[in-house]
Amino acid sequence: MRLISYQYNGQDGYGAVVGDRVVDLHAVFGAQAPDLKAFIAAGLASRAAAHVEAARATLPLSEVQLLPVIPNPGKIFCIGLNYGEHIRETGKTETEKPVIFLRVADSQLAHGEDIVRPRASERLDYEGEIAIVIGKGGRHISEADSWSHIAGYSCYNDGSVRDWQVHTSQWAPGKNFWKTGAFGPWMVTADEIAPDQKMTLVTRLNGQEMQRATTDMMVHSIPRQIAYISTFIPLAPGDVIVTGTPGGVGNKRTPPVFMKPGDVCEIEVDAIGVLRNGIRDEQG
Repeated sequence: MRLISYQYNGQDGYGAVVGDRVVDLHAVFGAQAPDLKAFIAAGLASRAAAHVEAARATLPLSEVQLLPVIPNPGKIFCIGLNYGEHIRETGKTETEKPVIFLRVADSQLAHGEDIVRPRASERLDYEGEIAIVIGKGGRHISEADSWSHIAGYSCYNDGSVRDWQVHTSQWAPGKNFWKTGAFGPWMVTADEIAPDQKMTLVTRLNGQEMQRATTDMMVHSIPRQIAYISTFIPLAPGDVIVTGTPGGVGNKRTPPVFMKPGDVCEIEVDAIGVLRNGIRDEQG
């Protein structure tokens, strides 16, 4: 299934995309699960399959306003320096353990929304990534068991304000500007993507390919990320892990390439779909 969070007629909902329609799962399961995170936590996907197959209670996809796939994640972990080419272009060295930083939910935006270039900087960079959504929580999850803890996969643009990222050794300011982390368009459930399936990730800016990599090129695999994070904190349903960006970021090009108003950035993952966002300046 392709699951989305959205607003329709001023009300938040969630559902499954079937062609150009949305099966309104909130109408069916809302009393048990008011949002997609709760739906995942309750393990309702198998029960929802019958409603999706029958395409009951549908809405036009064109008439819903998409939200970030999980609008209210408890935790968003981002993995830095996780592809060899990106490590080399930054002049860093490969680390034995994953490099991890945190995003906050308020920094996210949906497919189709404009990423906001802040008033504080013009150095807004793209980072195409694959996001995983935790389905079954746990602590001390082994790498061997990690696949069973994944609810699904999505595209992510870890938009980065580069000068603010390097103000100090801590990256958080540059990674958490309002409406810079694009998340969507949907979550493809894990039953449609085999464990360790090789996925291809491509970033395009105004139609020009800027990044390309496959998941087997990760330094720290998805199972290793889950195992490592769950050692220091319990993972919960709806938590998000953004698994790292390949080489080709704009900040390390000659000359540098930064996103500007009027640009369109696309993150495509062959097993998931295309996340597309325009760019605009912050207003006010």
